[in-house]
Order: sequence, then structure tokens, then C-alpha cells
Amino acid sequence: MVNRHCASCCRNLSRDSYSRNQWSKPVGASRCFSCVESFGSVNNASNRASQTARTNSSSSASFPYHNLSNPFAEGGFRWVAKGEYTDGQRLGEPCVCKWFKTGHVFENSFFNLDIKATEKALALVKEWNSREFVNKIVKVNIPAVWEFRDNGSDDPWVGRKVLQEPYIDNYVKFNSNSGWADGSTPWPRVMQALSHFSYHVSGGQFVLCDLQGGIYSNAVALTDPVILSRSKSFGVTDLGPMGISSFFSNHRCNEFCKGDWTKPADTTQYFTPQQGTSMIRTGANHHVPTRHSRAPMTGIYE
Repeated sequence: MVNRHCASCCRNLSRDSYSRNQWSKPVGASRCFSCVESFGSVNNASNRASQTARTNSSSSASFPYHNLSNPFAEGGFRWVAKGEYTDGQRLGEPCVCKWFKTGHVFENSFFNLDIKATEKALALVKEWNSREFVNKIVKVNIPAVWEFRDNGSDDPWVGRKVLQEPYIDNYVKFNSNSGWADGSTPWPRVMQALSHFSYHVSGGQFVLCDLQGGIYSNAVALTDPVILSRSKSFGVTDLGPMGISSFFSNHRCNEFCKGDWTKPADTTQYFTPQQGTSMIRTGANHHVPTRHSRAPMTGIYE
């Protein structure tokens, strides 16, 4: 059966998920029954906010052993592999899982901090979407901690925990957590405005940055966001107050920023802007630049 991606929720759905009228529209413009109905039943701002989370919408996935042995991407302390959902609304769609490199012994704390940063990012992006600054939705991949199940074989992956989330096509890096930004085309400038907005709407407590993901016909899907905070409570990529200052030392307001959005008094450049994600090792007083992965990682689990 032929499938296509819904222009609103980006799910890859079959023909019977669309009305005849919506299916007759060009690919990239048709919306599924669920999205059409939600647009008609709630106010637009609330509906936009409700579409922000991009979840697994599945309870299991399969990852070829070759993919796990040969991750397609890596970050400073994680590997990424690709697989496929085996049930739920995303049945047959590609997915990824992420796991930590040897030597990172506090996996649970890293998982918790990743999810904590994503939850804060989701709240900030919901605010952005509800204000309708642009006519397309910004979505956030919501990872979940899954565990490889016992399939009856002597598999070394059994019991290993990973972060699981939907795969993202057309990957682009928009900005980093040290102040680097790509301002060459409209979407990167929208992402810079989103980062500025996050500072303003949080009363100067946070900056959502290190924005990266895929550009779809009616949305942008983000993954692995970084939160810079005054309290420096979001892990090794949270560069704290100095990171916030460094972001604004290089930020130039564009057509998507608003004139009344606040900025910090201190806009000193404490970190050298670089495209990759910067990390501060626990107990260290310096930042460590790392080559950041495209996004997710993978296996066979639920």
C-alpha cells in the first residue's frame, strides 16, 4: 500500500488515513484525518503547541546486528545506529537508538539529563509554536529509554539500555551551544530567533540551542537539543551563564526576532564559536570541543 507523510504531523501514513480531498493534494500538502479534525476542533495556537512532540508512537523496533556493530554516526560520548519500528503508528518507519561509549559509567545520569533537557526544550518550543511567529511547526524528537530484550540467543546486546527516537531525514545543523550559527538561509535564522526567544520567555534563565534536525515540507524536526542554564543543571553540554553570554556575543537579531525580546547584560565571548557541540567535563574548568553526531542511534528492543 502506498504511504505518504502528513504535512502536519510528519507521520508516514497509508492512503486510508487521509480523506479523498486531502489525498488528491500534492505530496507534502495533504493532512491526515487526525490533523484535519484537530485543526477544526481547537484553537490554532493550542493545536500548534500540541503538535510539538515527535514521539516513538511504537513499543518495539528492530536493528540489524551489522548496524549496531557499525554505527552510522557518533557524538562526543555516544554512538548512533539505525533500525526500523516493528509496531504502532510508525510501523515500518526508520528509527534510531543512542548508547554511550566505553568509559562513561554513569549511563543512568546521562539518560536522565538527556530527557531532562528534551523536556525543557519541548516546553520552550511549545511556547514558540503557540505564538505563531512562523507558519510552520517546529517539532522536537522525544527520546525514550528502551532496553534490548532477550530473544533466546546469546546476544551481548540483551539488557542494554539505549535512547530510542524517530529517524530524521535531511539533517542540518542550525546553531551550536558555543555561539556558532548558520545564518545563510531562512530556516537557520528562524532557529536563531527560537534560541533568542527561549531566553526571553524564560526570564533569562535558559537558552535553547545546539539546534539540529530535518527540514520537512510543513515542519522542522529537532533532536538532541542543548539547554544552557543559569544553574548549569543540564549536564556536560550546559555551558552555564558563560555559555549564555557567548551565545549572545555572536547573535545578531534577524527578521524573525522581536525588538522587545530581552538580552543578557553580559555578552562576553567566553567560548570560541564552533559548529560541533562543546562539553565541560565534570570537575574540569575548561570546555572540550567534540565532533557532534547527526542525531540518533540504534538496536532490537522494546
